[in-house]
Amino acid sequence: MRRGRRLSDAFEIFLAVSPGLEPVLAEEARDAGFDGVAAVPGGVTCQGGWPEVWRANLELRGASRVLARFAEFRAFHLAQLDKRARKLDWAAVLRPDVPVKVEASCHASRIYHAGAAVQRIEGAITGFGAPLGDGGVTLRARIDDNLVTLSVDTSGALLHKRGHKEAVSKAPMRENLAALFLRACGYRGTEPVLDPMCGSGTFVIEAAEMALGLQPGRSRGFAFEHLARFDPAAWATLRDRVPGDTGLRFHGSDRDQGAIRMAAGNAQRAGVDAVASFTARPVSDLERPDGPPGLVIVNPPYGGRIGNKKLLYGLYGALGQVLKDRFTGWRVGIVTTEAGLARATGLPFQPPGPPVAHGGLKVKLWQTRAL
Repeated sequence: MRRGRRLSDAFEIFLAVSPGLEPVLAEEARDAGFDGVAAVPGGVTCQGGWPEVWRANLELRGASRVLARFAEFRAFHLAQLDKRARKLDWAAVLRPDVPVKVEASCHASRIYHAGAAVQRIEGAITGFGAPLGDGGVTLRARIDDNLVTLSVDTSGALLHKRGHKEAVSKAPMRENLAALFLRACGYRGTEPVLDPMCGSGTFVIEAAEMALGLQPGRSRGFAFEHLARFDPAAWATLRDRVPGDTGLRFHGSDRDQGAIRMAAGNAQRAGVDAVASFTARPVSDLERPDGPPGLVIVNPPYGGRIGNKKLLYGLYGALGQVLKDRFTGWRVGIVTTEAGLARATGLPFQPPGPPVAHGGLKVKLWQTRAL
C-alpha cells in the first residue's frame, strides 16, 4: 500500500463464494464489468479501487463477502512483521474513530503463531490511533509462505442477508446460492421462473429481482461505510438506480400454507410482489402458467434434515411426471444431495454440477434442456 493511495488506485478484490461455484460467480463478475476477473479456490479475484468494492457489495448476487486486499509484503519473523505493519498508511483505509478487530492465519511460514501475529498488527493499528474491538470493521492477515496479505472485510454481515427476508421456512437456501444456481441454469432475467416447492420464496424473489434490475444490496448497510475512503455522495449515486420493468411473471407454490404467507411477505418487502405470485397447492395440482416457457427450479427435501429419505422417492417421481406432462418447452433445475432422488424424477438430466456446501450437506444442481 503506497502512502497517499488515490481513490482511483487499483488493488486486488476477493469475492468469497461457496467452493464449487467459483466459475459461476466469475461469469457474473465479468458480465458486471469488473476487470481482471479470475476464479480461485473459494472465490474470485478482480482488480479495482474503492468504488469497485462498493459496487461489488451492492450488485453481485453470488458473492458471500467482499474483501479488499490493500497491502502485501514479506515477513520472516515477528519483528519484521511489526516494523512493516507500522510503515503502512493506515489512514488510507481505517478511521481513527472506528474499532478494528484483527484476525490472522499462518501457513507454511516462519511466523507460525497467529495470536502473536495479531498482537503485532494490533500494535500498528493502535499506533495509528484506531481503537481495537468488535462492532466496527474486521481486518484479516493471511501469512502464507512468509507472504503477508492484509485485507479488510468490506461487507460486514454476509451478503446473502439482503434485508428483505424476515420469515424463513425450514432449511432455507441462502439468496446468493439461489442466484448462482439460477445463473448456472442459464437464467438471465429474460424468462419466467417457477418453484413448485418454494418455501420462503428465495428462488422466485431472486429471479424477479434479476428481471427488474434490482440491486441485491440496495436495502442494507455495509462495513465499508465505516472505512476512511467512503464517499456518501458517490455511494448514494451508485445505489439510487431506477429499477427497470418486466412483462414476465414469477410463480411459487408449496403445500404449506404458512410457507406461502412467508414467501408473499418476503416478496412484498423486496418490492417484487407485483410480478411474483404464490399459491398453496401440492405438486400434483401444479399448473403451467400462461405465457412463454421458462425455468422450473426447485430445492426439494433431501431426507438429511427434512423428511424420511425412503419416502421421498415417490415425491420426486410425482414431480418429474407432472413436469414431463405439463411443462413441455420448459427447462428444469433441481438442487439435491442424492443422485438417486434426482433420477427418481425420470427427467433427462445432464451431468450434475459440482458438490456445493449447503446447510452442512453437499448438494448438486441437476438440470435439463427444454423438455
